[in-house]
Amino acid sequence: MHDYHVHSNYSDGVFMGRMVRAAADAGLDGVGFADHCNVSEREHLRRYKRRFGFNLDVTYERRRAAIEEYAAEHELRVFDAVEVDYHPADEERIRSFLAEADFEYAVGSVHEIDEANVHWDYFADLSEDEQRGAVDEYFDHLVALVESELFDIVAHPDIIERNPALRGYATEDHYRAVAAALADASAVPEINAGRIDREYGQFHPKPTFLSVLAEYDVPVTLGTDAHSPAELHERVPRLHERASEAPVETVELAV
Repeated sequence: MHDYHVHSNYSDGVFMGRMVRAAADAGLDGVGFADHCNVSEREHLRRYKRRFGFNLDVTYERRRAAIEEYAAEHELRVFDAVEVDYHPADEERIRSFLAEADFEYAVGSVHEIDEANVHWDYFADLSEDEQRGAVDEYFDHLVALVESELFDIVAHPDIIERNPALRGYATEDHYRAVAAALADASAVPEINAGRIDREYGQFHPKPTFLSVLAEYDVPVTLGTDAHSPAELHERVPRLHERASEAPVETVELAV
């Protein structure tokens, strides 16, 4: 089993060495460090980056050296990857950065809606029509992410469900638009365990979305989205169980 989506101290996770040891202890054959990265020059995101310090675009070479050292110490693959925030306005900057950095694979995420992070309480103050419009925007950007062919993995493809203010507004038409794009693209979505042990308590994508992906013969990869050893240990067996029950094929990346 390969976990293609974990985080380290190079973004908002625990020290990489502890994460690698946890992956080995959990019996994984491979673990991929897909630390957060945003390369946008839009001012609100430059401000966000200054405050939160997700600087993998500056530190990826240093992290790569650390990955090589840890990989030599453990009997499992340790992948050099990245999770990039996607917005159509940033597409050319993302393309240039990924070509320069040459990661083993790239994970694409849509975290921003209407210049706000999907996790923020901002959406609770909107009207229902505005909330539905935000969900429409999310899925429009997700389809654009897939069609950009920038990424190998599409992360948590219904992350909006984590936000109570946006939960329940996604429709089958949204899911079909994403599935149709994925059916014609090289990227694959993931089954993501990033909120199974928190308030949301569910895997991404939700079962109805997963069934639509199966209808379009879209395979998946697996990612715990773990930020700590405890999360990784908790999520690996549950993710494996979820994958074994899912109506879709689980594939490994050709890396």
